[in-house]
Amino acid sequence: MVLNCKHVWREISNYIEGTVDPGMRKAIETHLAHCRHCAAVLDSTRNILVLVADDRTFELPIGFSDRLHTKLSEVISAIPPGG
Repeated sequence: MVLNCKHVWREISNYIEGTVDPGMRKAIETHLAHCRHCAAVLDSTRNILVLVADDRTFELPIGFSDRLHTKLSEVISAIPPGG
């Protein structure tokens, strides 16, 4: 099974949680070994989970969520098909 970045990003939470089937896990790991962008997404997602689990709280700047979603949409739409 060959995955592109969009496939990996859709499954990244399931991958971290360990709920993907063994074939999908292997395909994701193969992709991560060769794709620095997806490896960075994995590391960032894990870092976010650590921050969220931290009992200290902090407020995000106003508009952060909107800017984040806009940037993610731009990045995803810039990925060539099959990339």
